[in-house]
Amino acid sequence: MKLQQLRYIAEVVKHNLNVSSTAENLYTSQPGISKQVRMLEDELGIQIFGRSGKHLTHVTPAGQQVIDIANDILSKVDSIKKVSEEYTKPNQGELNIATTDTQARYALPQIIREFIKRYPKVNLHMHQGTPSQISEQAARGYADFAIATEAMHLYTDLIMLPCYHWNRSIVVTREHPLASRTNITIEDLAAYPLVTYVFGFDKASEIEKSFKRANLDPRVVFSATSADVLKTYVRLGLGVGVIASMAIDPTVDKDLVAIDASHLFAHSTTKIGFRRGSFLRGYMYDFMLHFAPHLTRDVVEKAVALRDQQLIDEMFADIALPVR
Repeated sequence: MKLQQLRYIAEVVKHNLNVSSTAENLYTSQPGISKQVRMLEDELGIQIFGRSGKHLTHVTPAGQQVIDIANDILSKVDSIKKVSEEYTKPNQGELNIATTDTQARYALPQIIREFIKRYPKVNLHMHQGTPSQISEQAARGYADFAIATEAMHLYTDLIMLPCYHWNRSIVVTREHPLASRTNITIEDLAAYPLVTYVFGFDKASEIEKSFKRANLDPRVVFSATSADVLKTYVRLGLGVGVIASMAIDPTVDKDLVAIDASHLFAHSTTKIGFRRGSFLRGYMYDFMLHFAPHLTRDVVEKAVALRDQQLIDEMFADIALPVR
């Protein structure tokens, strides 16, 4: 059994069982990968992948267990490399962050600006997407950090640490009937078509919970991952926007009316997460500290030692998080 063979089967899965795409990404040949996978299967005496002719069709039950262990091994190998780099190149490396458009656009710019200034030799890459895409990026090792709020059930493979709370605002044009209203109720909001985040009506979201408590069925006519896109469609009169308050820019959005909705929807908590067993470089601890000042290295290490996410949540229960 070779480390290269384990890397091949893990990469094949990452590329949706497309061996040609895997070969292209690894700068090798398709026959070479197929041969190594067959050799590993022959050595183990099991099929890792099901086949139809020359094409891989699915991962077998036994194969899934092998791949899970292979990913753990490859993660440990990556950690060994990071340990070496921490001592030989402490201020050099890469940092990959997976997050939502709102976080990338409104919460992170100043943090990233200061980080790049402090660590000019660290290449920082950002991947934006929905909660499911973010969790997948982090779980597969494409991202070092996942920064997200909604759908926390997707992040079971990650250690998630709370950073801050944020509230929502109702956004309308100045001509809209709600623009001059005060004390807007959930019933008032349900009377109009809504535009909100594509994940805003996840069953566990605060928006969904509020409408369900009132036995109301809101009409969402448009959804997107970007707050800026949502505001564009509010301007077009498509509906009433429900977006993160941090995404309201007093200068850019002066043509819109933003109404605080914290009395309608409970606050949400943004968390930063990383894979269990990951070796965190010094600059990674520093990034977390600047993003959430209560996440000191000592605090993060204590949370990692707990290992169980419920215990981690309890650890932070008495900490007063900032509100944005």
